[in-house]
Amino acid sequence: MLLSLVLHTYSMRYLLPGVVLLGSAPTYVLAWGVWRLLSAFLPSRFYQAVDDRLYWVYQSMVLFFFENYTGVQILLYGDLPKSKENIIYLANHQSTVDWIVADVLAIRQNALGHVRYVLKDGLKWLPLYGFYFSQHGGIYVKRSAKFNEKDMRKKLQSYVNAGTPMYLVIFPEGTRYNPGQTELLSASQAFAAQQGLPVLKHVLTPRIKATYVAFDSMKNYLDAIYDVTVVYEWKDNKGQREESPSMTEFLCKECPAIHIHFDRIDKKDVPEEQEYMRRWLHERFEIKDKLLIEFFDSPDPERRNKFPGKCIHSKLSLKKTLPSLLILSGMTAGLLMTEVGRKLYVNTWLCGTLLGCLWVSIRA
Repeated sequence: MLLSLVLHTYSMRYLLPGVVLLGSAPTYVLAWGVWRLLSAFLPSRFYQAVDDRLYWVYQSMVLFFFENYTGVQILLYGDLPKSKENIIYLANHQSTVDWIVADVLAIRQNALGHVRYVLKDGLKWLPLYGFYFSQHGGIYVKRSAKFNEKDMRKKLQSYVNAGTPMYLVIFPEGTRYNPGQTELLSASQAFAAQQGLPVLKHVLTPRIKATYVAFDSMKNYLDAIYDVTVVYEWKDNKGQREESPSMTEFLCKECPAIHIHFDRIDKKDVPEEQEYMRRWLHERFEIKDKLLIEFFDSPDPERRNKFPGKCIHSKLSLKKTLPSLLILSGMTAGLLMTEVGRKLYVNTWLCGTLLGCLWVSIRA
């Protein structure tokens, strides 16, 4: 009985965030849908400005749970600009929480509403979210030979022409690194060796296509590239590389701290030719690999479990997240209190999911 109580208490840690975040999705989509209709005959910049603000509201609620609720320490290494910029965000990929880390940095620059993702194609089938991400400026891509460069260029050029603020998140590895998946790591290392590139230990060999197309399409619009390297601490960690926490484990407060190494690279320092950029991107991942080797494997105990350089403990104020939680949860509760509201809520889940899937399948 005691064990059951312990397990029940543990599960409740992620149940509350899960219920609120998923439960607010239909409310958010309804609010966005109303604005989409109202703005149909307005210049696109008006739609985009309000859509970015709506996205800010939802994602700051997400950060309430992932930062304020969990109490995770955000440890920043490097000088994060305080002002907004049009950027490409490149990071190592190891956990579903990586998507939230981009929000963690963006909100500290007042750019949370501008975050847009390059996502693997299968995520477009997510109920409600899959459709909305594409409407907010997300780009779904297929891997390797199925990668549609023309379609990606077309979408990015339309954002540039419209003056859409851009905080474009790309994970060049293409899939999550897991130290336990030795076959994946071996295949990645074998590919690097075959291409005459240095073999990497703590990251996978980066893929160039999405990064190159994004930079080439927006090079006259961008300000910089953000090179971000992330490490998640585990409770009772022995200093060795382990599988990174899932969203569920993270919300259960299994991760006391996130170490984020940040490097801003001016666009003039990025090579424009694809082959030169391929080498440049691999060199950036060599730097990441060295940082991670130092973090996990340094022979000097004083240099392990941290990145080199000055570390700042950055705490997110409740003023930036709690209002969004109260607004969206209050609107959802209001819907559910009436019979008409409940029907609208359920129909949004069902019809929104079906119509969203139909839309993305037609647009594929």
